[in-house]
Amino acid sequence: MSHTQWNYLLSEIGLQLFGPSAADRIREELGKRGAQGWELVTVAYDSNSSTHRLYFKKPA
Repeated sequence: MSHTQWNYLLSEIGLQLFGPSAADRIREELGKRGAQGWELVTVAYDSNSSTHRLYFKKPA
């Protein structure tokens, strides 16, 4: 049995006072990464830095 090897990617979406909302920027990032073959694994929010961290993986 062969095991899949993975590449991982972390994208951070921080707070912006002006410009698109965090939700819009997250949607854009999901679309962009999905088109590149990345699969979203999980999202974590860091309240200290007001940053969403999106963790992706795809086969190596």
